[in-house]
Amino acid sequence: MTVASPSSEASANPYAQAGVDTAAGDLAVELMKSAVRRTHGPEVLGGVGGFAGLFDASAIRDYRRPLLASSTDGVGTKVAIAQAIDKHDTIGLDLVGMVVDDIVVVGAKPLFMTDYIACGKVVPERIADIVAGIARGCSETGTALVGGETAEHPGLLGPADYDVAGAATGVVEADAVRGAERVQAGDVVLALASSGLHSNGYSLVRHIVSGAGVQYGDRAADFGDKTWGEVLLEPTRLYTRPLLETIAETGDAVHALSHVTGGGIAANVARVLPRGTWVDIDRSTWAPPTVFQVLAELGGLDIAATEGTWNLGVGFVAVVAAEHAGQAASALNRAGIATWQIGVVGDGRRPEGDYEQGAKGVDGGAVRLVGAYGDDVVTDGDS
Repeated sequence: MTVASPSSEASANPYAQAGVDTAAGDLAVELMKSAVRRTHGPEVLGGVGGFAGLFDASAIRDYRRPLLASSTDGVGTKVAIAQAIDKHDTIGLDLVGMVVDDIVVVGAKPLFMTDYIACGKVVPERIADIVAGIARGCSETGTALVGGETAEHPGLLGPADYDVAGAATGVVEADAVRGAERVQAGDVVLALASSGLHSNGYSLVRHIVSGAGVQYGDRAADFGDKTWGEVLLEPTRLYTRPLLETIAETGDAVHALSHVTGGGIAANVARVLPRGTWVDIDRSTWAPPTVFQVLAELGGLDIAATEGTWNLGVGFVAVVAAEHAGQAASALNRAGIATWQIGVVGDGRRPEGDYEQGAKGVDGGAVRLVGAYGDDVVTDGDS
């Protein structure tokens, strides 16, 4: 019997031979530590690397009846564009936007978040870039990044492939929850500008771009000095902090909030309206930013046909008491988010026409978009 030397292939780490590099995973953790720690306040215990993240919940003793709000999501096929141009430092911001900004919809303040990254091969610098983006988004929204997991899946994912997901928890006072039960006829519907595509509808985006033979490194006159890849990777705008500040400033004026993600504007607004109410959203109050117009033209689509897929320049919607709508809009504009009125909540008999209702299992109000988009009304989400 021959005993192989320690340096021989036979004695090498069998897990590494199977394609899993635990040393690379350890290095990735070292590279991301400082970014993660910057999201930690005194409530976070135990540091980085534990089996579970610890968050001191003593602060919620100050609530009369605290409700925990939870959300989980991913970024979808937007990661394919990041992989195609080897740029990974903004995908984490998208993840925070998709997860944490769902929590603020009910008026909750985010407390902490965890992330999960599955990849074909751990490239420490790439993982560190992704997590640095998550940490930046957590810092911007006041969320502690208390833990996460990176899993290497050789044979299931290619060496350059990865996917990201996350979950977050927040807290809100029971009598301060925002939602359909607060909405009344006459409430004003405000649109909050998006920064671009955010993280929805990228399967359609990639289909259009591929069908047109466009490369992500190509430049288009409509995008100035930016490439297609740079425009399509524009990070998701984060709304949590400005919305919480606006709620604090206006008291009970903000009745409901809607995060415009999959399904578009009408379907998502319908989810936060009470049954029996309706809203006609006036398209003439804004023009879809350039990226949407260029993509629709490139795909030979009427831009109205994409309303159930893309946000078309509206990333969030606030339903606000009419007498405080101006104050709320001013607060959001001061925070750097272009905000404008797009409709008014009605009740009783609604006009004839096709409305979105019952989106994602919620039997709520009815919403449709009416009129033609403006030609010269440009939001600050313009590319």
